Amino acid sequence: MAGMKQVIVLVLLCVSAWAQGKAARPEDVATIDGVIKAYYEVVSGPAGQPRDWDRDRTLYIPGVKFVAMSVKDGKPVAEVMTHEEYIARSNDGLVKSGFDEKEIHREVRRFGNIAHVWSTYESRRTPQGPVIARGINSLELYWDGARWWVASAVWDGERKANPIPKDYLPAQ
Repeated sequence: MAGMKQVIVLVLLCVSAWAQGKAARPEDVATIDGVIKAYYEVVSGPAGQPRDWDRDRTLYIPGVKFVAMSVKDGKPVAEVMTHEEYIARSNDGLVKSGFDEKEIHREVRRFGNIAHVWSTYESRRTPQGPVIARGINSLELYWDGARWWVASAVWDGERKANPIPKDYLPAQ
């Protein structure tokens, strides 16, 4: 029986690598901490530095949906996109202007092989620059027996009418 479990894990790893086109870095997907660290590292970098979208692709299930929330004319708007649409929408601006996004607070709720990560972030153009945005990323993850996968990512930015509650900020 133990041999069969090892074969199943090996098959899952091979299918995971094939589905994503590139094998994930073990440190990126072995733990929830690793996934969240990679999630922020990929979008962050100085002006002129290409982002490692191949690395990013290894974090997500095939067909992952991203949802960017905003408000237009006083009404909530959800912009639903694929990973490739997200790259097309954001890459040029990230590379042209530089972007540094860091997690400043996290809450995780886990049950069995699923986890919900509520990750508060701050964005800057450079690591020591002024904060240009804050918000919360809501990530749904699952464990397949060998690694963590991001199944969806939804985020909303802080606004005057939508301040981040103190419970989702670092303790002061």
